[in-house]
Amino acid sequence: MRVLIVEDEPYLAEAVRDGLRLEAIAADIAGDGDSALELLTVNSYDLAVLDRDIPGPSGDEVARHIVASGSGIPILMLTAADRIDDKASGFGLGADDYLTKPFELRELVLRLRALDRRRGYARPPVREIVGLRLDPFRREVFRDGRFVALTRKQFAVLEVLVAAEGGVVSAEELLERAWDENADPFTNAVRITVSALRKRLGEPWIIATVPGVGYRIDTGPVTVPGALPRTAPEADRPGSTHA
Repeated sequence: MRVLIVEDEPYLAEAVRDGLRLEAIAADIAGDGDSALELLTVNSYDLAVLDRDIPGPSGDEVARHIVASGSGIPILMLTAADRIDDKASGFGLGADDYLTKPFELRELVLRLRALDRRRGYARPPVREIVGLRLDPFRREVFRDGRFVALTRKQFAVLEVLVAAEGGVVSAEELLERAWDENADPFTNAVRITVSALRKRLGEPWIIATVPGVGYRIDTGPVTVPGALPRTAPEADRPGSTHA
């Protein structure tokens, strides 16, 4: 899940972002309406958390933009105003939920997961591919009937790969989808996570590397011209001494 947090109080925004990261929820921060609209243009988000009282275009205007775009991104309004009239106007703008300040981070997480489940009803709740079964809502993975325990980040990466249904996913896309905009594009995080994920899933290797292109769930011959799939990079094979 990737969330846009639109909040002009830096300490609150950073605390929420850090708390969501611990729940394997990637989050980007916009401190004003203009930044929020720019991020919505360049990134894909699963949910938006909007403070209504922000500099520049207000949270209400950002909400109108999201609704008008037809993206279907669920909106959780975040504000200190707790009168029923304020809530009614927020829902009237297209908000899907409303949370007043101060709030507990756990409640925010529960509400975000509930909103994500609702939007998930339009897609298959469980994905299966070449003996791999991934339940995105129970956050469970099975390989040929065997339960596989994964870290939150490993699950996030596998979810992106499985959703591609055998298509190639670049390291850059994995970094964008499973991490957040603050991730270092030159980091080895993707390679390290994929390597650990392969080992968790066990042999025969199910994640193939397409040299110079990215990664894919190995469902058969790769379709990228000139690229040959490998069952596992030499550096990732057990006992390899390569860096």
